[in-house]
Amino acid sequence: MTSTDTDLSRRTFLSLLGLSSASLLAGCASSGTGDAIRQQATAIGSDFRQMFSSGVSDAELAVMYGSVEDSGYVIPAVPYQKIDRRYYRQRVVDPTGERPGTVVVDTRSRFLYVVEPGGSAMRYGVGIGREGFAWSGEGVIQWRQKWPKWTPPDEMVARQPELTKYSAKNGGMPPGLKNPLGARALYIFQNGKDTLYRLHGSPEWNSIGKAVSSGCVRLMNQDIIDLYDRVPQKARVVVWQ
Repeated sequence: MTSTDTDLSRRTFLSLLGLSSASLLAGCASSGTGDAIRQQATAIGSDFRQMFSSGVSDAELAVMYGSVEDSGYVIPAVPYQKIDRRYYRQRVVDPTGERPGTVVVDTRSRFLYVVEPGGSAMRYGVGIGREGFAWSGEGVIQWRQKWPKWTPPDEMVARQPELTKYSAKNGGMPPGLKNPLGARALYIFQNGKDTLYRLHGSPEWNSIGKAVSSGCVRLMNQDIIDLYDRVPQKARVVVWQ
């Protein structure tokens, strides 16, 4: 297939996808879950998905997940070869049906999407912790922070007394490479109130794609930096359980 044929096929498919997504949303808006949309995403032809997701070379991955200096911190390279390829940052056909600029977290599939104009989305692999399954619905990114301080909630401190030195009364853990929130944090609010649900970086690259012991929604530090630069404050967030 020539590049011209590929472009025409992609445009045709995205037009059909837009119509299909609109009808799907109209039919299941009251369900409150992502199940129906997940089923539609599964049904999308693999040829069209591969137009977006199959062309990332090892050389590009080495740059994407290489060591990077940021705000005076040197973030180590990620051994991306040890991570399932589907969790690499990649542009895909949008499976969500949401409007551009929306962030969608599919906790069950361990994916986070940023919806783009034209029917595509940037997809990231994520890790989910106990707190990651504690909230679903819609909210907004009310606050964003580079190299945030981490303050474990009192409930976590009660379970893990060794964290007392990082409690709110002790000022939290300062930013750094070992900080559980990593290089960036996006704070989700609903109806003006903090949900305590975070999208954040993590030095623990081997937790991506997994359900881990604690935390909200974690990305590799290289990915949370990319996400932070794509998503504006007050962006709409939808979380599927």
